[in-house]
Amino acid sequence: MTGARSKLNATERGLPRNFLEIDLASTVETITKRIREALAHDLRKRGLVVAVSGGIDSAACAALATRAVGPDKVLALLLPERDSSTTTQSLGQTVVSHLGVPHIRQDIAPILEALGCYRWRDDAIRTLVPEYRETWKSKIVLTRQSGAGYHFFNLIVQDDQGHQIERRLPHSQYLQIVAAMNFKQRVRKLIEYFHADRMNYAVVGTPNRLEYDQGFFVKNGDGAADIKPIAHLYKTQVYALARHMGLPPEVCQSVPTTDTYSLPQGQDEFYFGLPYEQMDAALWARDHGLSALDLASHLGVSEAHAQQIFREIESKRQVARYLHAHPVLIEGVSSSPVTHAR
Repeated sequence: MTGARSKLNATERGLPRNFLEIDLASTVETITKRIREALAHDLRKRGLVVAVSGGIDSAACAALATRAVGPDKVLALLLPERDSSTTTQSLGQTVVSHLGVPHIRQDIAPILEALGCYRWRDDAIRTLVPEYRETWKSKIVLTRQSGAGYHFFNLIVQDDQGHQIERRLPHSQYLQIVAAMNFKQRVRKLIEYFHADRMNYAVVGTPNRLEYDQGFFVKNGDGAADIKPIAHLYKTQVYALARHMGLPPEVCQSVPTTDTYSLPQGQDEFYFGLPYEQMDAALWARDHGLSALDLASHLGVSEAHAQQIFREIESKRQVARYLHAHPVLIEGVSSSPVTHAR
């Protein structure tokens, strides 16, 4: 019997009450102390660079960085592009203004244009929707086959009059569109490290536990960082932490989006398949050894559905292993000095 299960009566099913509740003041103190220690001893850097997207995770990380080292040693970057929503851009500006940290805004669309980001995406889309134009909007959505244990992706495009077309997305086109969109995260990371290098700062990564565990990040893109302050916190806890630190209400009430595609796209419809509150519960249940029946009771779904959620968690963990992996070496390389016989 797990520690979590021992909190339940024998006849109860579900998750313990307040299972994601944490001591917020203590959590802030622990994280900020560790940031200071890492800068001084592990990283030997003078300050922190944070890319602020307007989402709750980057906002919380920027607030934690500011509390750890002070606003004068934090550089915030606002890095919008052609598909960035006006809402997230406004929220990003709200965060940096609220924290009072120095910031730089750079539109990365010209870089992405030069790399072919939009062209590669549009070429893949036109194989399915030949009439697609550059002014149209698009996104990818995760679709589950009714009554089956598998899912696939659909492409949705919207013309200039607001009419939408939906097509089943073949694997090759899916890969090309995603690869093109990954340019965005990788270009942003290049810019973050440019400023980190010129200022002798460390780069802050912003994934929460759900994203870190399930591989919702781009390798050598938003997955790259020197320190990740909230990777151990579930998304629900990040929201609570942001409210505790007094971040603006409009930021604390924002709905998670990818802000990568030109049509509005929730993280649940692109990757997780469930709203973050439910995914937090599912991941917590899996981490604490609870059964599919317990999760089903908590979510109000069938046991079979809960079992499928657990299977998808493990499947995404397989994806995450590659994303977290270091390069493969042909032989081990020791970092210890070798003493040669004389």
